[in-house]
Amino acid sequence: MAKRITEDEFLESLNKGDMPEGLTVYQQSLWQDGAGNWDTAHTLIQDLPDKNAALLHAYLHRVEGDQWNAGYWYRKAGENMPSCSLKAEWSQLVKRFLA
Repeated sequence: MAKRITEDEFLESLNKGDMPEGLTVYQQSLWQDGAGNWDTAHTLIQDLPDKNAALLHAYLHRVEGDQWNAGYWYRKAGENMPSCSLKAEWSQLVKRFLA
């Protein structure tokens, strides 16, 4: 079972550059993206078949600038592509996946 972590603890771990143990694969992907490791973040979720992975996959392709591919993955996730900034979307996803 994944360790419960607060948003403040998650953000502090990014500042320290030390990913906490026990994070879910989704949390790990967000942590890696927050640390500037897009490739690692993408590798963690790209082959997972569920809607949570599709949502993170969509976000990561939006980060990459591939809007068409992002749109495809948002549709697979059953979500609309947000109009907010990437930073705001990352923050929303962190809150969602830590809840």
